[in-house]
Amino acid sequence: MKSMTIRNGQEYIESLRRRKIKVYLFGELVENPVDHPIIRPSVNAVAETYDLASREPDLATAYSPLIGKRVNRFLHITTSADDLVKQNEMQRKLGQLTGTCFQRCVGMDALNALYSVTYEIDEKYGTQYHKRLVDFIKYVQEENYVIGGAMTDPKGDRSKSPSEQDDPDVFVHIVKQNDEGIVIRGAKMHQTGCINSHWIVVMPTMRLKPEEKEYAVSCAIPVDDPGLTFVYGRQSCDTRSMDGNIDVGNAMYAGQEAMIIIDDVFVPWKYVFMCGETEFVPVLVERFTTYHRRSYVCKSGVGDVLIGAAASIADYNGVLDASHVREKLVEMVFLNEIVYGTGIASSYKARATKAGNYINDEILANVCKHHLTKFTFEMARLAQDLTGGIVATLPSEKDLKHPEIGPKLMKYLATKNGVDPEHRVRMARLIENMTMGRNAVGYLSESLHGAGSPQAQRILIARYMNLEEKMKFAKRLAGISDALNGKEEEEEEESATLTSSAPAPSTHSD
Repeated sequence: MKSMTIRNGQEYIESLRRRKIKVYLFGELVENPVDHPIIRPSVNAVAETYDLASREPDLATAYSPLIGKRVNRFLHITTSADDLVKQNEMQRKLGQLTGTCFQRCVGMDALNALYSVTYEIDEKYGTQYHKRLVDFIKYVQEENYVIGGAMTDPKGDRSKSPSEQDDPDVFVHIVKQNDEGIVIRGAKMHQTGCINSHWIVVMPTMRLKPEEKEYAVSCAIPVDDPGLTFVYGRQSCDTRSMDGNIDVGNAMYAGQEAMIIIDDVFVPWKYVFMCGETEFVPVLVERFTTYHRRSYVCKSGVGDVLIGAAASIADYNGVLDASHVREKLVEMVFLNEIVYGTGIASSYKARATKAGNYINDEILANVCKHHLTKFTFEMARLAQDLTGGIVATLPSEKDLKHPEIGPKLMKYLATKNGVDPEHRVRMARLIENMTMGRNAVGYLSESLHGAGSPQAQRILIARYMNLEEKMKFAKRLAGISDALNGKEEEEEEESATLTSSAPAPSTHSD
């Protein structure tokens, strides 16, 4: 693989040090986010995406026809169904390696969604959005930057549209524009890995009225823009990163969520990819969620870690071969593979867009994500079941290492012969971390609310379930003509034959 500007995880970490950004955590401005003990594990998780590309280039890089060389797969515009499948395989691998969210899927999916939507806006209006986006993609591919995606607005009163809100800033909007560019204001919530990104791609969050043009905006902003302020989100047990090693559970890696305050940020036109085209907002949102909901196969990699932890704790306790334990582990694997199977099936069924890049199957993507809203919680329950009550009642690391009480604790935390009691403690802490601690955000909360809460998937599944066609299958086999006489049926069949070779209308049209 040809060298890129940022070649590995360490160079990525150093690239973050060169920035000056405003990050607040616990009410204080963080001077050095990279080395802050709460933030650093999330930086390490992103760094792993670079190191995997170095170790396994066939998996984590792809040839980009835009710049004529291999690039990190998180920056690649998909050129085939195989590209989408490889994304899923890479995502599962990274989930296995980090046991958490590695924070780059949103940007990858945003670039691919915008690639086709900007093409179609230009096709209709003669604008230059697609060329601008391609130039931006070439730039970030050459530099090997991390792209964060920002879609979710605060929304204010959810019974009102953006233009009806008392405070217009609860949705990101354009406050002015001129020959040089636009100025935007607002905020974005629940932003995965935004502080660890080099650029943020802003997108609208929901369907808009024709008169709400100022809210139909998509653009790219450098993370160190002085108009951006980041407020780090609290996560359960996050301060354990400052306490020691064992109590953390996963001291190496963590996810990251923050709020972005956008205070009158100027964006040059070359970084603007949508400006007022309200009819294309639902198209962009739907295409992004189609990509991103099948990207949640990453949780199957995290699930592999949880299954391994549950099996390990059962082994340490001397019950791995008990029939009820094996049955629970089988159930965990069963649920985990359903998630992976539906996600990767969505990728295998990809089709080309007008722009030439590929998008995965919509209904299977939503089925994948909808499974996650339930299955990860059941897997967490089973893991806690297999761990026992100790998952929530372990003494602290300081107690375990105390010269007087520590040896007594280890005596009573011992299990079968040959198992170091500390290993049992560490595994229990990992399970706690993943199911009720800090990385439960990346595994459970993201599975429930990331890329849209459960009802959002049900709406899309309902849209694509095609009941009329399924009813025809049933009526034909039941011998029901549905009041059509033979001649009408023949005419219908003839019409279907004449139109079967015509391209199908876009399933994204509204």
